[in-house]
Amino acid sequence: MSLKFRTFGKTDVGLVRSGNEDYLHIDEKNGVVGVCDGMGGHQAGEVASMSASQTLQGIFDHFQKEIRDDPRLGFQQNVPISGDILLRAVRLANREIYNRAALDPALSGMGTTIVALSLEKDIVSVAHVGDSRAYKIVDGRVEALTEDHSWIAEIQRSQTVTSDEAASMVGKNVITRALGVRDTVEVDFRAFKIKPGDRFMLCSDGLCGFADDDEISEVVYKCGDDNQQVVDNLVQMANDRGGADNVTIAVVEVDEVEESAYWDVEVFTLPAETSVELQAEDDWLEKIRTHSPEKEDEAAEDKDSGGRSSLIWIFVIFVIVAIVVIYYSTK
Repeated sequence: MSLKFRTFGKTDVGLVRSGNEDYLHIDEKNGVVGVCDGMGGHQAGEVASMSASQTLQGIFDHFQKEIRDDPRLGFQQNVPISGDILLRAVRLANREIYNRAALDPALSGMGTTIVALSLEKDIVSVAHVGDSRAYKIVDGRVEALTEDHSWIAEIQRSQTVTSDEAASMVGKNVITRALGVRDTVEVDFRAFKIKPGDRFMLCSDGLCGFADDDEISEVVYKCGDDNQQVVDNLVQMANDRGGADNVTIAVVEVDEVEESAYWDVEVFTLPAETSVELQAEDDWLEKIRTHSPEKEDEAAEDKDSGGRSSLIWIFVIFVIVAIVVIYYSTK
């Protein structure tokens, strides 16, 4: 029996902003689902969140084995194969966004959060940077799988601060980690066994920034096992509360699993890269770009153009030969 799961998702611009800087990443072929929440003026946030998604897609589509076999990108933690690739992909996404911003002044300062799941056999890996969140849905209630990388979350973890006090603090929306804002990144990771019927939810802070876990759970509970309704109703709740931010939600439900020898991995933080790892990441990004959707479209266009040119030349030669034959046959 192989792993089977279903994904339900939606991203919405909200009621205030003109553009959507969130990005919903659904890659059921490779078992990867993610939510990115971009930041930066003049559409730079949209570029950042989309770049993160495209980097993950390129790696999982084309370079899984090669990237895992590169000793320069290795780290000491023993994690599931898909989780290993996910960690490397998140690091590479950070490097890609950072490099793009360094080359284009219009993109300076852009970045994005990311929370992503990779499912494999009977285990799920969770990688996370920023304040987009992952939850497990248990008996109609959401249980947090991630801790926000934000200034207010750090205050709450280090001091006795109530939720009401935190909500009124200035700077509560400042995040302390994001992809693309520095040349290196620290990534939180965990992995644990899954079984049929397990459900997970990912969301941007367009939801969790305007509703607490109890309020989210109330909506989830009322929706029962209708996952699409969970997504739709939570988006609606965010908009009913003013729709001040983009909101993105994904729900994943596991239908079947394949038994494996994997084991749970406790939460740890993958440290920032070394100079050797950064050079290796830059090398890999050059390869990944050759398999980007834009490059593949260009290659397809070149192939089509070359094919059309060949047909034209064949036609011209045919016409010339026909004229020569007619000329000599009439003499």
